[in-house]
Amino acid sequence: MTYNLIRYGVKDAGIAENRALVAKVFEALDETQPQSVRYLVLELENGEFVHLVGYDKDSSALTELDAFKAFGADHAGRRSAPLVRAPAKIVGNYRMLAKADEAVPA
Repeated sequence: MTYNLIRYGVKDAGIAENRALVAKVFEALDETQPQSVRYLVLELENGEFVHLVGYDKDSSALTELDAFKAFGADHAGRRSAPLVRAPAKIVGNYRMLAKADEAVPA
């Protein structure tokens, strides 16, 4: 599984919208249940959002969702800081992310 960490700041006026759009992505993931994607989004107190995306082969099971496309549509307009993307490796994981051979906790 390939992992990427994506970080960006959001303008105060755009935080609620960003949060709602992220929620729609999770609703779409719950509906489609792609087994090839793992996705975690954190919102920090300073208006920064952190996404951890894991995927097998390619990320299209996530990026092709209509809800994800809507999330990305005016993303630059909501940001207060540039988007930073970096490959990431899981060094330690205690019950946060499911392992490849186990079910994702509900």
